[in-house]
Amino acid sequence: MTGPSTSMPVAGLVPAPRREPAHADLLVRNAKVFTGDPHRPHARAVAVRDGRVAALGDDHELAPLVGPGTRVVDALGRRVIPGLNDSHLHVIRGGLNYVLELRWDGVRSLRQALAMLREQAGRTPKGQWIRVVGGWTAEQFAERRMPTVAELNAAAPDTPVFVLHLYQSALMNRAAVHAAGFTRDTPDPRGGQIVRGRDGEPNGVLLAAPSALVLYSTLAKAPTLDPADKRTSTRHFLRELNRFGLTSAVDAAGGFQNFPDDYATVAALAEAGELSLRIAYHLFPQTAGQELADLKRWTEMVKPGDGDAWLRLNGAGENLTWAAADFENFSEPRPELAAGYETEFEQAVRILVENGWGFRLHATYDETIRRDLTVFEKLAAEGLFPGSGRWLFDHAETVSAGSLDRIAALGGAVSVQNRMSFQGTAFRDRYGAEAAAHTPPVRAMLDRGLTVAAGTDATRVSSYNPWVALHWLITGRTVGGTPLRGPANLLTRESALGLYTRGGARLTGEQDVKGILREGYFGDLTVLSEDYFTVPDQVIPDIEAVLTVVDGRIVYASAEYEGLDEALPPIAPHWSPVARFGGYQAGGVRQAALVAEAATESAEHQRWRVARGATPGAPYTLVDPCFTH
Repeated sequence: MTGPSTSMPVAGLVPAPRREPAHADLLVRNAKVFTGDPHRPHARAVAVRDGRVAALGDDHELAPLVGPGTRVVDALGRRVIPGLNDSHLHVIRGGLNYVLELRWDGVRSLRQALAMLREQAGRTPKGQWIRVVGGWTAEQFAERRMPTVAELNAAAPDTPVFVLHLYQSALMNRAAVHAAGFTRDTPDPRGGQIVRGRDGEPNGVLLAAPSALVLYSTLAKAPTLDPADKRTSTRHFLRELNRFGLTSAVDAAGGFQNFPDDYATVAALAEAGELSLRIAYHLFPQTAGQELADLKRWTEMVKPGDGDAWLRLNGAGENLTWAAADFENFSEPRPELAAGYETEFEQAVRILVENGWGFRLHATYDETIRRDLTVFEKLAAEGLFPGSGRWLFDHAETVSAGSLDRIAALGGAVSVQNRMSFQGTAFRDRYGAEAAAHTPPVRAMLDRGLTVAAGTDATRVSSYNPWVALHWLITGRTVGGTPLRGPANLLTRESALGLYTRGGARLTGEQDVKGILREGYFGDLTVLSEDYFTVPDQVIPDIEAVLTVVDGRIVYASAEYEGLDEALPPIAPHWSPVARFGGYQAGGVRQAALVAEAATESAEHQRWRVARGATPGAPYTLVDPCFTH
C-alpha cells in the first residue's frame, strides 16, 4: 500500500532546462583532418563558431552542432590541414602589382611562356609595360634555357617588356630600353651592370653584380596602378594565395615599399573587413643614410602588436641598415660587406630593443651572420639583448654550426625559404655539391631546438606556391628536378608542414591561437585537392586547395565547392595579364602536350647550336649564347 509522499518541495528550485550545444557557423565533415596538434593529431570533422575552432571529432560527435544557420561542407574524404602560413612573403608589394604582371610561375615550356608574352603584347595598351617579375627559372622549362632578347623583340616589337630572372638579371626588349631611358651615356649603377653591344648601346640585358638595385630601380620606372585598382589587385592576389591554402603570411617588407604610403591599401582592406589573409608586417628603411632616423620615428609612431588578428605590426626588417645587407646572387661571388658597418648597425639594434621592438634580418651568408651576432653578443653583455621583442635571421643559406649555436644561445629564430629550388644550380656550380647538400642546414637548426619557419620569398624570386617550397624541404630537389640537399638534411612531410603552420605562428607570437587545429584556435583551415601525406613526391608541387577557410569564412572554393566563396570585383584594368591567364599555371595533363612540343623544339635548338659552333652534345647553360651577341 502506498501513501502520500512525505517529501517536501524546496521553494525556488526547479529542474534545469536541458542545454543544447551552440550551433556551429561552419562544419567540415567526412574529412581526413590532420590537426597538427600532438594531443589530438587526427579527426574526421571540424566545427567553427565565431571564427574559432569549436570542436573536433567524428561526424556523429559533431552532428548536434548543426543548426539552421550552419554551413555544412562535405569534404568527400579529402585531406584537411591547418591553414598555411608563409613566414617570408612580400605580400603587400606583391598585391599592389599583381594584376600588372604576366606570371610564368608553373609554366613548363619556354614556348608556352613566349606565346603568353606574344598574346599579351596584343592586349597591352600604349604606354604600359609587360612585366614578368619572378616566380620562374630556366630550369623549369623543357628547353632548359632562358628567352633571348631577340625573342622578346619578336614577341613584342612595340610594347615594353621587362623579364626579371631571379636576383641575377633582367631582359628588356628594345621598347623597354627606350622607355627606361637607357642610352650609351647611362652610367652603370653601383653593384649593377647595363650590358652593352659592340656599338656601346644597351643591348637589353641588366646584371646584378651583385646588387639587384639595378633590376628593381628599372622596374620602378614602369607605370603603377591608381588607388582603386591597387585595392582590387591586392584582393585578387590574396585570393590567389588562398588558392594554395594560405591563410596567413608574414610580410617581409622590401625595397620600394614605403611606410605608411604603400601600406595604405591593406590597411583600407582590413578596415573594410575585406582581407582574406592574415598579415603580420614589418617596416624596412628605404633610404641609405636615413635608416636610424626612420627607425627612431617609427618607434614613436607605432609599436609591435598594433592592429588586430587580420593586420598587425610585427617589427622591423628585413633590412635595418643597408650596409649590413648581403646579396644572394649566387651567380656572382659572395659580396664583401664594408668594414665597420657594425657601428651603425649596433645603433639601429639599440633603438629597436630599447623600445621593445623585434626584427628580422636578411642574411644569406655565414660571414654576415657571424658579424651580426658579435653585435648582439655585445649588447647581451650589457643586458640589453634580446629584450622583449622576437628576432630572427632570414635565409641563412650558409649558416655554420657555430653560428646556429650562438643564435640558439641568444634566443633567436630562423626563417628559411626555397630560394635554392630556383637558384640552387648556380649555387652548386659556384660552391660545389657538398656545400649545396647542406644549404641551408634546416635539420641542424631543428636539432638545436631553434624555432624555424618556412616561406617562399615570393614574388620576385621564388614562386608564391607553398607546395613548391614544401616539395623542396622534403626532396631537396630544384624545380627542374636536380637533387641538391642530402638525405641527412631532408624533412619528413609532417615536419615540413609544421614549418609552414606552427613555425610561422611562433615568429609572430601567435602560437597560442593559430598554427594548429584545436578548440579555441583560429578557424583557419584548408581542404586539399590531393592528400599531401600519401601522394608521390613529384605530385606535391601540383597540390592546391579546393576550399580555404579563414576565421570561419570560406575565402576560396573550387571543384565541387565552386561559388561558395565570396565574390570579388572584376579584375581591373581589363587588359591585365591576370584577367587572361590567371596567376600560377597549374601542371598536369593540360601541360603534357606543351612539354612534349617544347622537348621537340629543344632538340631543334640543340642542332642550331651545333651548327653555329657550340660543342656537340654539350649541356645547356642557363644563359643562352645569344646573350653574348
